[in-house]
Amino acid sequence: MNIRVLIADDQSMVRAGFRMLVADEEDMEVVGEASTGLEAVAKAARFDPTVILMDIRMPELDGLQATRRILEADNTARILILTTFGIDEYVYEALRAGASGFVLKDDPPEQLIAAVRTVAAGDALLSPASLARRLRKSSTSSPPASKRSSA
Repeated sequence: MNIRVLIADDQSMVRAGFRMLVADEEDMEVVGEASTGLEAVAKAARFDPTVILMDIRMPELDGLQATRRILEADNTARILILTTFGIDEYVYEALRAGASGFVLKDDPPEQLIAAVRTVAAGDALLSPASLARRLRKSSTSSPPASKRSSA
């Protein structure tokens, strides 16, 4: 299976880094790059990528809005949201927008490549670092009070 990847990030150095990672994989190819959310929407329609690597913060249209527009046009699109910010609200908003996964830019490169393959296969994925933080946060909160009947 050849995984066709579209890279959408407003920073050219970041796009170049992702391009190099993807190019090193025999089963992947970069089919396009976008530096704005609007460009990502247009190139997703033009190149029909298997997976779109989508930065959450971009000019003209942020990654969440671009994700929504892409999925309105093609509900089978697979979008992997990328961010440097592991804020829980971003995770929730990305999933609500219809993203297939959420990865932190500071995750190890092999995790990003594995995430692309996971999303391309039709599965969902949450960055291990984000998931671990969320689980730690959940484990420190109080469990819900049980309903007791007064008899």
